[in-house]
Amino acid sequence: MRAISGFTVDAYEPAPFDEQAEVPEGFQLSRTRIAKTFSGDLAGTSVTQAVTAVTQEGSAGYVAIELIVGTLQGRRGCFLLQHSATATRGAQSGSFTIVPDSGTGRLSGLSGRGDIAVDADGVHTFTLDYDLPGG
Repeated sequence: MRAISGFTVDAYEPAPFDEQAEVPEGFQLSRTRIAKTFSGDLAGTSVTQAVTAVTQEGSAGYVAIELIVGTLQGRRGCFLLQHSATATRGAQSGSFTIVPDSGTGRLSGLSGRGDIAVDADGVHTFTLDYDLPGG
């Protein structure tokens, strides 16, 4: 099954990666809390904790765990996503996977993966290809 939703970023709160770490000059490392609101096949909210890194050349990477609470095509519950993405001098790639056994409520047994796209106008689209027992 496939779910497609738009989302807005409600909060983006970066913090130092590690105040005691010796970060090389030109590198940017941070821990970032991100809050989102989803509308569409997935309706709800999420909070994410991400670790991001940017090099002197502008390449970047991030890893994150996101907790989503809401309704997925009429079924209420929550689940976790594990994100991973890189940008090599502007060329981007990334994806997320549902953490196994993280679905609760009517989303128990949820599995799948997907991605996030941002168009030229800054509109965010969340696409999730998933399996759900009894779904």
